[in-house]
Amino acid sequence: MVASARVQKLLRRYKLAIAAGLTILLIQGLVVWSLRSLEEGEAEVGAVSRGQICSPCLSYGFINRDVVKHRHRQRSKQGRTRSNYMHREVLQMAELYPNVRATPWRMVTIWGGASLLKAYLRSMHDLLSMLDWKWDFFINLSATDFPTRTNDELVTFLSQNRDKNFLKSHGRENARFIKKQGLDRLFHECDNHMWRLGERTIPEGLEVSGGSDWFSLTRKFVEYVVNSQDELVTGLKQFYTYALLPAESFFHTVLGNSHICDTLVDNNLRVTNWNRKLGCKCQYKHIVDWCGCSPNDFKPSDLIRIQQLTRPTFFARKFESTVNQESIEILDNHLYGQYPPGTVALKAYWESLFEQADGVSSLNDVTLTAYSSFFRLGLRKQETTQSSSEACRFEPIGYTVSVHLYFYDDRFQGYLVRQEVQNVVTRSREMLEVWAVPQATLQLEHNLHEFERLKHLEVGTEWDPKERIFRNFGGVMGPLDEPVAVQKWARGPNLTATIVWIDPAHIVAASYDISIDVEAEFTQYKPPLQRPLRPGVWTVRVLRLWERVAEARFLVMPLAFKGREPLRTEDHGWVHAGPPGNVYLDQSFQQLTHVLKLPPSEPALQEAQKKTSLVGKPLETWVDSSVGAFWVTGDICSEQTSSCPTIGLCTKTSWSSLSPDPKSELGPVKKDGRIR
Repeated sequence: MVASARVQKLLRRYKLAIAAGLTILLIQGLVVWSLRSLEEGEAEVGAVSRGQICSPCLSYGFINRDVVKHRHRQRSKQGRTRSNYMHREVLQMAELYPNVRATPWRMVTIWGGASLLKAYLRSMHDLLSMLDWKWDFFINLSATDFPTRTNDELVTFLSQNRDKNFLKSHGRENARFIKKQGLDRLFHECDNHMWRLGERTIPEGLEVSGGSDWFSLTRKFVEYVVNSQDELVTGLKQFYTYALLPAESFFHTVLGNSHICDTLVDNNLRVTNWNRKLGCKCQYKHIVDWCGCSPNDFKPSDLIRIQQLTRPTFFARKFESTVNQESIEILDNHLYGQYPPGTVALKAYWESLFEQADGVSSLNDVTLTAYSSFFRLGLRKQETTQSSSEACRFEPIGYTVSVHLYFYDDRFQGYLVRQEVQNVVTRSREMLEVWAVPQATLQLEHNLHEFERLKHLEVGTEWDPKERIFRNFGGVMGPLDEPVAVQKWARGPNLTATIVWIDPAHIVAASYDISIDVEAEFTQYKPPLQRPLRPGVWTVRVLRLWERVAEARFLVMPLAFKGREPLRTEDHGWVHAGPPGNVYLDQSFQQLTHVLKLPPSEPALQEAQKKTSLVGKPLETWVDSSVGAFWVTGDICSEQTSSCPTIGLCTKTSWSSLSPDPKSELGPVKKDGRIR
């Protein structure tokens, strides 16, 4: 049986987890790879890819956790939506392969939360309850893990270490670890947040340990942790219910204080790409009342770290195709060989942002406005390029059906928006996909002298200081968002620059100085602008002694929706009116108008005021003209043969989310136990 098209696309978003040849739990659905039957002569293989074979001797239980954690507390609803999407896809995958199973329950977890430990323990209980699967090891993996050795090598290693539990310890003095982890503080998880409540004491006589929360545990130890009623296990379960980062310490502490402590091996079989300078910036303060660190994604230059290790390792993390796909390709080719010459889509990557089954309620008003505008602009371009053909005129029906991010050769290429349309002549319906491509707006002046150091200027939201990218690809934002300006620098002399923000009505919203030292690579600042921001084209300038060095424009999109419903006359007022008194910060900067050589603001303010009352088609026109200044339509395709002869099939269009992607396809299992 060949996998469905949707399942074939699953790997485009989570290729890392499946390409490992290790069936994984995705979105808290437990996936187990059972190999016991191979020892008994019955071939039972897993959902693997790239021609990997399931070897005999061992069986494993795997649980994936990262895909269920919310990146941002304020985006928890979107996190749940993506979990819903992945859960649907994994259930389909479980129907294709007999040794892929999903737990009937799902759980929302947060970084550092007690819920993560609860999910592990519940998954372990489920594994032990599966009487037809006699697994040997429980290994937790994430969607950002990738193998560094083949399946056969892993099986051989674990076969030689059947009674060993692999956990990496902190290697610090015990008291220091307790302080660093906050184990002497009482925490409580509530409303997707870990709240610090006060101090507490560590139980006497207990040797607290901990380190990495990635591990490989024997069935015997898992049975002890799950089923034992002794005071050690029950007491520690209670203690860690109110602890920060419990998964980084619970299993270490139980094992270290138990009767099988001699089975501990101080190695989690992983290599993690730590860069403390970038990864320890208290980036989880919105989730937890504590500072935490996170590893960096592997780039090609980081892969040497895997080769330099002397301890046994079988997985590496983190890998994200939206950050760097080349490093994944290098490892993939090293382990499993290169694809045949001419294989399509090897440099392409698609990531699902929205599916119709998620419900329109999962979109916010900004994204719904943007996706709808992208699609209308695509239809309009199709009409203008085929003006003589009535068969190429369409009108959109309903809301967006799907949205994907599209990358090629590690570069963001735009959004792919799919929606149903009706031909205005024949009234027939079809499904079209539009490719919306962002346009660069940066302008660098000439003869910059020492300011030749400035290489890039960009404004957006969801800046990731660890990976140094905007997670909101394309910078889609509305009046209630909080943009940040980021400058990229080459090494050079110490500099001082002035950054100025100018709104669409020529109001100087903010002005501040930044210092750039010799080693600085990035500078960033998010001015606390009073909202709503005035919709339209904003400008951020970098100045040297009030002379322009660089300028970047960005769009604050007017909203066509409120609560996912079209904006009505009674709703329009405040959200498009700009801040009260046209002042964005505690002080006004309008005295800089002459220095910056800005046009008078009064005519622009009057024009902006007129637009605040727009609804219906006039509002759509305003939205589309604004979006059209920053985005262009790359192309358009159809799910089936289109009534417009110039529109090709999406399955034969290289950029489409429906196009072939051999590296991501899950097919039937072959006689040799491989899928490729």
